[in-house]
Amino acid sequence: MKKLMVFSAAVCVALAFTSCKSSESAYKKAYEKAKAQEAANQQAETAQVQPVETYTPAVTPVTETPVTQTRVVDNSDNIVVRQEKLSVVDGAGLKNFSVVVGSFGVKANAEGLQQRLKAAGYGAQLGFNADRNMYRVIATTFDNKADAARSRDQLRSTYPDAWLLFAQ
Repeated sequence: MKKLMVFSAAVCVALAFTSCKSSESAYKKAYEKAKAQEAANQQAETAQVQPVETYTPAVTPVTETPVTQTRVVDNSDNIVVRQEKLSVVDGAGLKNFSVVVGSFGVKANAEGLQQRLKAAGYGAQLGFNADRNMYRVIATTFDNKADAARSRDQLRSTYPDAWLLFAQ
């Protein structure tokens, strides 16, 4: 009985060692298959490359438009003033020079800033620039440039990007 058990164990060990052995031919087949696939991919890539086409940009002809009357704003004091066409959306109306403290693409955001300014005691107004599709939040508005510049300088402590607007 002992002999039979030892013999069975020896057969099992021999089978285990021979079945786990990988053959060199299997590795060789896998290597050749990978090389063939790589060569096929390279051929496909070279076939996809097309010659470069030259691009000639189209030039739009210059069209002359008639000159419209432009109002000249005195800038001898070197205070930068932007000129825009605004329509008042919410407010009493704009004077010549205004201080803009915010510009928004979304009306709800502009209204939120307008309400905060009103709560702080400013006569905030809301204007819309149709050319740029932007809502402008105007904190104060003045007839002369010097008063508007002083107001802008005061507002810059809270709103550092405040700027002057000459509404057309």
